[in-house]
Amino acid sequence: MAWRLSTADVCGFKFLISLAVMYGLMGMLAYSVLHMKFIKPLGIQAPLDRFSEARALQHVRILSKEIDGRQEGRPGLQEAAHYIKGQLEMTKERAGSHIRVDVEESIVNGSFKMIFLGHSITMAYRNHTNIVMRISSADSKDTDPSLLLNGHFDSPLGSPGAGDCGSCVASMLEVARLIVDSGWVPPRPIIFLFNGAEELFMLGSHGFMKTHKWHDTVGAFINVEASGTGGLDLVCQSGPGSWPSQVYAQSAVYPMAHSAAQDVFPVIPGDTDYRIFSQDFGNIPGLDIIFLLGGYFYHTSYDTMERLLPGSIQARGENLFSLMKAFTNSSKLRNPHDRELLVATDADERSVFFDYLTWFMIFYSRRVAVVLHSIPIAIFLIVPFILCLLCSGLHSWYAIICDFSRGILFHFAGIILAIIVPVLCSILRLLFSSHPMSWFAHPYLAFMMFVPCSLAGLLIPRFVWSCVPLFQRISLLKTSREVLSDEARFWGAFGFYAIITLAYLLAGLCGGFLTFFVSASMLAAWASFCLSKSYSCQPFRSTVFYMIPLIPFLTYSVYFAGFLAQFLIERMGMMGTVPPPFGYFLPDIIVAAFIGVATGFCVGPLIPICGHWLARSSIFQFLLHLSVLALAVSSQFFPYSMDAPKRIIFQHTVLTADGNQVLDCTYDFSVLDSNSLAFVFNYAPEVANELHIGSEFSFEAATLPHQETWMALFPVSLLSSRSLKLPTKSDDVLKQYSYFPHLSIHKSHIISSDGSRRVYLELSLGSLEEVWVAVLNITGPLSSWSFADNILPAPETFDGSPPSYICRLSGASHENWTFWLEASSSEDLRVEVAVLEQKLVDAAKKLKSLFPDWVDVTAYSSFMSSYIF
Repeated sequence: MAWRLSTADVCGFKFLISLAVMYGLMGMLAYSVLHMKFIKPLGIQAPLDRFSEARALQHVRILSKEIDGRQEGRPGLQEAAHYIKGQLEMTKERAGSHIRVDVEESIVNGSFKMIFLGHSITMAYRNHTNIVMRISSADSKDTDPSLLLNGHFDSPLGSPGAGDCGSCVASMLEVARLIVDSGWVPPRPIIFLFNGAEELFMLGSHGFMKTHKWHDTVGAFINVEASGTGGLDLVCQSGPGSWPSQVYAQSAVYPMAHSAAQDVFPVIPGDTDYRIFSQDFGNIPGLDIIFLLGGYFYHTSYDTMERLLPGSIQARGENLFSLMKAFTNSSKLRNPHDRELLVATDADERSVFFDYLTWFMIFYSRRVAVVLHSIPIAIFLIVPFILCLLCSGLHSWYAIICDFSRGILFHFAGIILAIIVPVLCSILRLLFSSHPMSWFAHPYLAFMMFVPCSLAGLLIPRFVWSCVPLFQRISLLKTSREVLSDEARFWGAFGFYAIITLAYLLAGLCGGFLTFFVSASMLAAWASFCLSKSYSCQPFRSTVFYMIPLIPFLTYSVYFAGFLAQFLIERMGMMGTVPPPFGYFLPDIIVAAFIGVATGFCVGPLIPICGHWLARSSIFQFLLHLSVLALAVSSQFFPYSMDAPKRIIFQHTVLTADGNQVLDCTYDFSVLDSNSLAFVFNYAPEVANELHIGSEFSFEAATLPHQETWMALFPVSLLSSRSLKLPTKSDDVLKQYSYFPHLSIHKSHIISSDGSRRVYLELSLGSLEEVWVAVLNITGPLSSWSFADNILPAPETFDGSPPSYICRLSGASHENWTFWLEASSSEDLRVEVAVLEQKLVDAAKKLKSLFPDWVDVTAYSSFMSSYIF
């Protein structure tokens, strides 16, 4: 049966199509900005006084292609250090007499405790290499306050690390060359720290802060990182104090910063060297600047030079050079003593800042934010009194307040329904689909699936509104219901955003600029709407006049929400797993809910006035039909590709005893998203056949490894809760290794008068060749140890086991690890050792090679043993 559309329905569809075109154009602009389409990278022949992306890419090529692996324990890491030092020495040779360049290779050792991913651990490290360069004027002093630029040259397990963080090192090398070749003499020294152990939880930066002679001259720092392959080079953290973000706002060539990022960064599973410099060991003012797009390839074997987004390194380099000039010329760059006085007097610890499409940046202090962000709620409370005065008392203040309050509730209900409806749709789809995350490799599918149904949910309260009487008496006011309804809906929506702005302010968060921007834009839109109605009675024209002042905000909202949606979708492939049945639905629910929030954020300000054209049953039915069609079509798409790989952790676990015996040998697999291993083996039959997994194999009845099995990756291993253990032979292991990691007594125990005893131990790593880390899990009456100034971390508990203490050991050496443990009683101390070896035996290599290209496998061997002392 064909639809019969009234004239009003036709107008509604025309308006809907106009909105789709408008948002489509905004989306194209946002995509162009997010992917650096507006930046032209400079070539290899660019002038020497300009930063060149092409010259930087030469360094990336050598670090990620010509050098085979920059992981701790592999020869490539030391090759990278030699290459970086050689490049810096060449830069030093070109420096004139007016500039002083010092280059050092620093070997760092130490231990400390920290909280990482919410878990308490102690780090002990040795023989990690940092390369340090200091550029200053010829007459500078060693004690002059300096600016630190930090980036790491080690890469994560199994990754060539072109983005993370070869791009950072390459940018720093090109900036160092630019300083010398441009003839600019920094008024204050600039220290370049190329640290070689960030992926092992910020060990290189800790070593610099605790041991290097220049650490106490650092007056500010810039940390460059990459959790992707380009795009926005976002300021994710700034502080302490507002000075670093203020310098950035004033000097960045392509500003990319949101103070709202500081509100959400603490809940993201991960960390950077920023915490070492500004929080844990320095209290130094600084910036944390991170590539955020291209997260599909982050910490995978696909993080190659070819995946880098053109223009990203060019924008980063130009920003860094401009920032260096600004920081070193600032009077606030001070030595530690003077800096403490500065931070103590800097009350604006949480300043507000954001860029507008990287064109310009808006910055204001906390004090200004208190005033600005209070204005919307003040206006909302004052408007009813003004309306009462304009209507000579006929307009009941109580009735106005009631109608405005109803407007708030209806707008809030619309936002909630814009979230709930797509969530319900995502659940319904998965009840009839064979796999979740069909949008993962095709982000546009997520918008096709969830935006129409979210918009339908946003419109539902508008249908209800027409059935509810107003509190204001139309007969006395001699005003149409339509006018009063528009007024109540608008001020209700405005009050909703004003309340959120105030809530952000009272919570001390920095994201209130978003809803303040909404409120300010809506005020301008309402003034334009009222003015147009006084000159014209045409509803469509008045609606257009309402929309025009909102366009700058709507464009920003599409840019902001689109970036966050892309970032979230890319990260869903590594967010960990939750046990079924909830884990099966969780990623789709999260993405659907976020797109619902984004739709409410991007379209919500239009609904109070523009909803008149959209709140029609024909449009509502069209949106629902479109949603069902998109949900059905999306189920036909495969979730993964080489451009969006599925992540699998493959651990060859070897349980040993006495340093030369193999007790057990297994293959352990784990996934980092909601598509289980059964899904992988179903689409990778070669792997299933090699593992002898036939159609009769039951994953429900299979052996599941305990969390302790993944101890070598602690605490990252806790992100995954669905694993599989399969037995394998130990023949290749015995052929490849003559001696396994072993823990033994180093010298005689010491028993004190109070009954405590000290056990001296020695850890040998055997004949392992490429050790990344060794992890100790100690249970029993441990009261002290020789690590981290003899201070124990908070105990950890796994699967109901007794509390234990975790220590990670890293760093290559021909000498064994020696340390002591102190027990408070004669009760036994149990020490479990897990050593991560990056080399695989031939059988494991063959198995890894059988996985299809749409799977990225992080593979390694884990040698585990247990001891009682």
